[in-house]
Amino acid sequence: MRLEGERESSNVEDRRGGGGLPIGLAGGGIGTVALVVIALLLGVDPSFILNGGGDAGPERQVVQTGPGPDGAQEPERRFVAQVLATTEDAWGEIFRRGGQRYAPPSLILFTGATQSGCGFAQSAVGPFYCPEDRRVYLDLGFFRDMERQLGAPGDFARAYVIAHEVGHHVQNQLGILDRVNEARRRMDERSSNALQVRIELQADCFAGIWARQTQRVLEPGDIEEGINAAAAVGDDRLQRRARGTVVPESFTHGSSAQRVRWFRRGLDSGDPRQCDSFAAESL
Repeated sequence: MRLEGERESSNVEDRRGGGGLPIGLAGGGIGTVALVVIALLLGVDPSFILNGGGDAGPERQVVQTGPGPDGAQEPERRFVAQVLATTEDAWGEIFRRGGQRYAPPSLILFTGATQSGCGFAQSAVGPFYCPEDRRVYLDLGFFRDMERQLGAPGDFARAYVIAHEVGHHVQNQLGILDRVNEARRRMDERSSNALQVRIELQADCFAGIWARQTQRVLEPGDIEEGINAAAAVGDDRLQRRARGTVVPESFTHGSSAQRVRWFRRGLDSGDPRQCDSFAAESL
């Protein structure tokens, strides 16, 4: 990606540095099995795993907050801020064309653990969007593990992850998440999972629309990196990696082929109306 000279979003809050982890959460790096869980959880509304959506108790208050990044961290922060700015420009223009105003999300950078509107967030959850506080949460260590463990390297692969989470914010602003999550609460687990897959595939489609709107910063090979990243976090590939078998009824994000297909759908059309995964007879 050609981001030199691109503006940085002012909606990035950097909570990295200083303090370390809360008691009981310190430990080694993220292993392969944990990373598979991370990728499976790459999505929206993780309140079911973050303290059940509740507030952290006194013994789990976040102590990992501190001043901004040091010199070594600054390029990473700048990359995230520039990618987030491209999502603001893309969706701002799309909303304007539709006669609406886009209210961009904030993005929280953290290391180890932090507090979110959806509960206590740990790195093991992976990147996620919290609809309660309209923020994207990201531990940049996920990018390194995505490359080393899942075979999804490249700056555009990382940008795709951010664009996917911003896609959930777009769903939230349009009222889609509220309607779908209300419907899921009345369903059995299998039906709820199937509806969650459609949420995720629409977010992938929205990421494709962002990519189309951001052609000016793309370089040869970038789209291929995004497609590879979408395939790498498909439920079938992750389940096969984790346990050697695939259970489609337990999918929550879609297969590799489905994720690539919906990313391409947004990329090729540039039209949010083509991202209605809920009306699609075939995914």
